[in-house]
Amino acid sequence: MHNKFIIHPNHTLIEAQVKNAIFDFDGYQDILGDAERNVIKIVEINGEKHTIKSFKIPNLINQVAYRFFRKSKAERSYNYANKLLELGIQTPFPIAYDLYTTFFLFKKSYYISELVDCDLTYRELTTDFDIPDHEAILRAFTRFTYKLHQKGVNFLDHSPGNTLIERKEKGYEFYLVDLNRMKFGEMDFDTRIKNFAKLTIHESMIKIMSNEYAKCTGEDEKNIFDLMWKYTQEFQNKYHNKKRLKRKLFFWRKKSKK
Repeated sequence: MHNKFIIHPNHTLIEAQVKNAIFDFDGYQDILGDAERNVIKIVEINGEKHTIKSFKIPNLINQVAYRFFRKSKAERSYNYANKLLELGIQTPFPIAYDLYTTFFLFKKSYYISELVDCDLTYRELTTDFDIPDHEAILRAFTRFTYKLHQKGVNFLDHSPGNTLIERKEKGYEFYLVDLNRMKFGEMDFDTRIKNFAKLTIHESMIKIMSNEYAKCTGEDEKNIFDLMWKYTQEFQNKYHNKKRLKRKLFFWRKKSKK
């Protein structure tokens, strides 16, 4: 098994501790999130909390692709995190990534970053409308998204669980996570509005975000809302159709669990 380990130049002094944490990954019990595909665990390194994300070993075709033709999710996460920080976009500080391959196939990979102890994620805004500063956060988040677009950041996984939110005395700070799918470059108006499609099913939230985005851009608010709502519905239809298809194709999985 071949190994490629890259650590951020600012953290070379803890390289041995980071490697040990990865080696002991299976022994850590503090799991972050649902661990459905990839597993994220919280570990302490040199008295500071970090996250280690272990990516699921890809299917055979992707094992070949990641071995020879594409950068792994772990490497992309590390590179994109550094790119975001250069652009003034916050994300948990990238510490290292670690890849394991055979001569022909890609196998395990890990991405290590600092832990951000956030107050909430965007997801809570979609489920709890009694949050006292709900609208203020939503408007600040919309301005944050506008900032992404202005800086040419097309976050392809701009979805409810992938923005961490911290309350500050003078507003809010937002941190992007789950970074392996991004594009960088100038974005046209249509692409910018489509970037909101995965965030919520609630029309009331779309109305607030379209209002705030209109203030940021000077574009027509009704046009923004209509387009934002259209792309939201299209995404939801596609998402639910995909789920129905999976249930039909993999019906045997439920039977095998009984």
